[in-house]
Amino acid sequence: MAVRRQADRDRGVYMISVAAELAGMHPQTLRIYEARGLITPKRSPKNTRLYSDQDVERLRRIQALTTELGMNLAGVEKVFELEDQIGRMDRRIRSLERQAEQMRVELTAEIERVRRSQRAELVPYRPPSQGLQAVRVQVRRRA
Repeated sequence: MAVRRQADRDRGVYMISVAAELAGMHPQTLRIYEARGLITPKRSPKNTRLYSDQDVERLRRIQALTTELGMNLAGVEKVFELEDQIGRMDRRIRSLERQAEQMRVELTAEIERVRRSQRAELVPYRPPSQGLQAVRVQVRRRA
């Protein structure tokens, strides 16, 4: 269900005039953002730009960064690059955490296997009888 919702959010459904209105911008602004690589709308078979809900949210975010925070478009580009990098690093960290957990489970199982095998091979230590000790003492004295 979540995959379908995400696919719906990614699906291009708004023409440029509608997307611009939803984002509170002029259509030419969307073309400028596209030329700068800040937004990449889908294209229809007749090459019409089609914006998704996710695209409209990104347009609103660009507008907030430029108007409310006073960033220029180069700053917005850098913010998006850093956010993408953080996203990649987060995914990598999650992957490494899963691998580490898998290795921990495997090592714990291996340690337990070795412990069990060692228990079967170990023979309890019993001190030698007095007769053997006397023999050893005599042998040591001769040498």
